Amino acid sequence: MDSHHDPLKTPSLRHKCSACYKQYKKKEHLIEHMRVSYHSVHQPRCGVCLKHCKSFESLREYLMGPLSKSSCSKIFSEQGCGLCLRVLDSPKTLSEHLNICCITAPVHQGTSLLPTDLSDCYEEDRSDRGLGAIAMDCVMAGGGSDGALDICVWICLVDEHEKLIFNTFVQPQIPITNYRHEVTGLKEEHLRYAMPLRNVQEKVLKLLLNGESIGRLRSNGGKAKLLVGHDLEHDLDYLRMNYPDHMLRDTARYHPLIKTNLVSHSLKYLTRAYLGYDIRQDGHDPYENCVSVMRLYKRMRSLDHRRQVMTPSATSPYIQYVAPNLDSYSAKDLEKMTPDELYEMSRSNFKCWCHDSRRVMQT
Repeated sequence: MDSHHDPLKTPSLRHKCSACYKQYKKKEHLIEHMRVSYHSVHQPRCGVCLKHCKSFESLREYLMGPLSKSSCSKIFSEQGCGLCLRVLDSPKTLSEHLNICCITAPVHQGTSLLPTDLSDCYEEDRSDRGLGAIAMDCVMAGGGSDGALDICVWICLVDEHEKLIFNTFVQPQIPITNYRHEVTGLKEEHLRYAMPLRNVQEKVLKLLLNGESIGRLRSNGGKAKLLVGHDLEHDLDYLRMNYPDHMLRDTARYHPLIKTNLVSHSLKYLTRAYLGYDIRQDGHDPYENCVSVMRLYKRMRSLDHRRQVMTPSATSPYIQYVAPNLDSYSAKDLEKMTPDELYEMSRSNFKCWCHDSRRVMQT
């Protein structure tokens, strides 16, 4: 009898990623996967099997899509929240959870909302000390010969309590050729006594800086406020303003909230998918948008990623990683490590907003 084993029948050793469960024939392929996947506890995970996904959108597909994993989707259909995608202990617990997780839409204000400027007294409101963010939204009218050029004509800011702190029409820098009334609700008379852009810039910065110096803002933020919004780069550009990137929280750019192809979702979609209500479909209400982005931000900020090993920095209120990097080891050393050890050294490629909750507590 031939004792020679048929190589086709010999089971090959598979190297399985501890985060997304992908398997590789060679250890070096798993190591390369860990380098480029940026797995960490900050990625959305299935509450049933704990599989990591690159975004909440991919997790939603994994649990509720047409090709969802049957074993996980069955449990999720009975005990899972379709908004925050958590899996609760029981259907009863889920019912109680949904009463909190599904939020009522803010009251539509529209152009009936009178201009409100509380910037001069806001910093004296002691109830807001230690809170870290202000949400902003801008409304654009059209300029140029075809009315296609965006011009900021309305700005709105709310604090973390959804309190309106600044709301004004903005004096256009060039003539308006299209008020886009069907979307903005604006007419020429609304801008008759609009605030000059320079004054708007000063008011916004005063609210954001909270008495902090620009120099300290560039280092770690100090007591300055984070700026929350949807597509903030667009709004800041048309306001002709700059604010440090590390102080921006943009729901259109945040990795867990974008599409699997790295394209941004609309604010309307995000509000429906993660908050459970519809914002105005036939127009642009900046107050409603401000409240919605603030709610999205606070929901993301409140996520608790317990397994991450972190420590406060001596020079910054932010929480920073202390784990070594995969690049700190030679290829030979990495080959000896288990998948779990490789995962422990893998880092996120975005700054998770859960770190901001630590910043709030320390201010």
